[in-house]
Formats: sequence, structure tokens, C-alpha cells
Amino acid sequence: MDGSLLRGLPVLLCCFRVLSGSFLNREYAGQALYQHHLYMDKSQFFQSIQCKMCHIKFPGHRCSKGRGICMATPEEACTTGTIAKSDGTPWLTFMGCLKNCANVNNIKWSIYLVNFRCCRSYDFCNEFI
Repeated sequence: MDGSLLRGLPVLLCCFRVLSGSFLNREYAGQALYQHHLYMDKSQFFQSIQCKMCHIKFPGHRCSKGRGICMATPEEACTTGTIAKSDGTPWLTFMGCLKNCANVNNIKWSIYLVNFRCCRSYDFCNEFI
């Protein structure tokens, strides 16, 4: 595995998280959230959803870092990001809550391709994306 790319991975992931604002109003990973919460904004009700969270998961392994649950705010969605080698071989997966999430395909990052999938349809919808 290319050491320089692995060292650059936290920078890439941090850029996605900082730009999305997902460090703000974050529930801690170890706290299980079992109830739906309602948010009121301008007389509208928004139901929040629970999302599976894992900052680093390599293929064939369990979550290595950041395992838990996050509660998506009204501006956020559950997301799953995957990084694959250019030949399509999976390399890394990460999951969590992301503000202004958008589905994207094959963002080129050196010899890797990055994909994002977003959902808000039900609790833990990002678990099997």
C-alpha cells in the first residue's frame, strides 16, 4: 500500500467533513440513540434519523475507527463513502452523517476512485448502501 496516499487519507476525509460542517452539533459515537427526535424550524417539523458511523473500515474487516451511531440533523443525511482502486477493487469505506450530502460517482483521487451515497429514508439506511 502506498504510504504517502495513506497519510493523505486523513486530509481528504477531513476536507469532506469540515466543508460539510459535520463537526458541528455532533453526537458522540459511544452514545446509542434509540428514539426519534423532532426539530421545529419555522413551524415545520423535521424527523431526524439515526445513521451508522464508521470512520475507517477496510474490506473484510470490522470498523477500525469511529464506530457508532450519529443522529442526522435536518440539514444532514446518512452517507457511505467508498474508496476503490482504479481497477474497482475496494480499498476503504467510511460512514456517518454529512451536511449538504450529494450522491457522486468516481471522483478521481490519485490511483483511487471515491464514491458517496446519501440517504434519509429510514434509520441506518447507510448500513447496506
